[in-house]
Amino acid sequence: MSKVFRDFSKIKSMNKGILVGIAIAVIVGIIAISVVSMEDSDKMEVEDTLDKEIKPEETPEIEEKINEIEEIADENIYEPLPRDWQTSGPFQIDRSEYALGEKIFLRTSGLAFEEKGQVAVMRPKNATHYEVYLTLPFDGLKKEAFNYYLDPQLSKVRGYCTADDIMGRWALVFRGTDYPNLYFNITDRMVPGVNWDPVC
Repeated sequence: MSKVFRDFSKIKSMNKGILVGIAIAVIVGIIAISVVSMEDSDKMEVEDTLDKEIKPEETPEIEEKINEIEEIADENIYEPLPRDWQTSGPFQIDRSEYALGEKIFLRTSGLAFEEKGQVAVMRPKNATHYEVYLTLPFDGLKKEAFNYYLDPQLSKVRGYCTADDIMGRWALVFRGTDYPNLYFNITDRMVPGVNWDPVC
């Protein structure tokens, strides 16, 4: 009889081991399934988001605004004119016509050592008269070459209140020499990003 009990207790302990193993396997399976399903659900959300297309709503108001912006952009396209060097003796400017806000490049090279004077930059006052905007001294004994960027701007102090005070036919007069004057025009074209609102 003791042998029967011994066999029964072996079977009982084997059943407990099998049950514990099955329980562990079921728990591991549940965890694995939940992890896989979480990964799949994340992937599905991403895939769904990526597959969606944003379709713009086209209304007449939006199309009208887009056309208006494109027209303004076309009007404001700025390209500097090609260089056409104007020369008087050793003095040169790079163009005969400039836009508002564009710099005038004065290049001087080959001044003789005895040449001394001033470059007078003359602004148009009216149809027949000029006034001095700026003077630049030169002396060939000290320097036979130099460059200068002239940048006409509005100035409340000097009375250049609007773009109209800057536009027109300007002159460069080479005082102290016999070189002929150079002339250039500043037109109503504007360099983008430069403010030409009246200052006085």
